[in-house]
Amino acid sequence: MDSAQPSTVAERYKSFAAFYPFYMTEHANPVSRRLHVVGTSLVLVCLVLGVFRDWRFLIAAPVIGYGSAWIGHFVFEKNRPATFKYPVYSLMGDFRLWFETVTGRRKF
Repeated sequence: MDSAQPSTVAERYKSFAAFYPFYMTEHANPVSRRLHVVGTSLVLVCLVLGVFRDWRFLIAAPVIGYGSAWIGHFVFEKNRPATFKYPVYSLMGDFRLWFETVTGRRKF
């Protein structure tokens, strides 16, 4: 088990601020991070298109988002996505990583 991750349920992350450093250790590979950023960008496009054009884009959004992120984890990171244990914090992490990247605070 990764030393940055709590070992028991009692030690689960109490806040997103405590979780995010672990999230970033799980996204050390630059290709994986890029896949996350591209996937999150496509999710946002799908959400807009789903609301204003065709509802089927709303179905495509999670498939595209999780698909690209999971390729990053299973192929490049060789780890299990944090989504399985921390779904809300993981989603928040995806959007924070995306925001930091598109605003230039994190290298793409």
